[in-house]
Amino acid sequence: MDNFRLKVFRSAACNLSFTKAASELFISQPSVTKHVQSLERALGLRLFMRTGSRITLTPAGKVLLDYSDKLFTLQLKLEDELNIFKESKTGTLRLGASSTIAQYVIPPVLSKFHRKYPGIYLTLLTGNSEQVIDALLKGEIDLGIVEGRVKNSDIKYIKFITDELAAVTNSKSNLLNKNEITLKELTGFPLVLRERGSGTLEVLEHSFKSKGIKLASLNVVMYLGSTESIKLFLETDDSIGFISIRALKKELHGNSLKIIKVKDFHIKRTFNFITLHGSDPTNAAAKFIKFARNLHNQK
Repeated sequence: MDNFRLKVFRSAACNLSFTKAASELFISQPSVTKHVQSLERALGLRLFMRTGSRITLTPAGKVLLDYSDKLFTLQLKLEDELNIFKESKTGTLRLGASSTIAQYVIPPVLSKFHRKYPGIYLTLLTGNSEQVIDALLKGEIDLGIVEGRVKNSDIKYIKFITDELAAVTNSKSNLLNKNEITLKELTGFPLVLRERGSGTLEVLEHSFKSKGIKLASLNVVMYLGSTESIKLFLETDDSIGFISIRALKKELHGNSLKIIKVKDFHIKRTFNFITLHGSDPTNAAAKFIKFARNLHNQK
């Protein structure tokens, strides 16, 4: 049922890079080129404009990308429905998730998954991203969900959803009286951040580094072990923290915290499923991945 040429095109189109598509699909770059050219010949249309080492989508390529997204979403739904007829709906799934995901993203997914697959016994281990990866490598969990990526050839990453970190402070803070600051101004404020080993701190550190700023040069007054700890700290302190926008609904609605826009500093990240590279996910894990991705694609 899988049209691999279309899958290769979609990866190249989303990344605007044949090299990144090759890495994502675990094939060579010449293979990516071959599949794209084959698809272009079959359609009688150019899908990419090539300028040196850069590629952009042609108008036809943009249309194909739009429809391929819809086709892959429909395929996931179809396979999920058909699997009901041919696969057992029982089993065990040992899931691990970093704390932000476990607290603010996964609970509704777990509830809906349990209603559809009541025969699958599911357990959830929670920790920071480093701890979840370690649990997977030790065989303590079957499937993990973490923030960002680490370089480890034993880990295979499967994209789940995107997220954004926002700079947040007490809504009544005397620290600043405006809703937008510069990055230079930010470096002078006291900061409270997540602990070492957390995916949030890793992404934040990388974002600062891309702007030429080292974490050690910042005024970090405290490292805390959870998002909830940071939120509670900020409610009674004139500091700035970085928190997932998915974790701020209650505080923003209640006006206890507010988001501070940092000019030209946007911190986006990806939540990824992780499995052991070279081995297929268990039946229950594969079901969960398809179910969770399909659920969020509907939104």
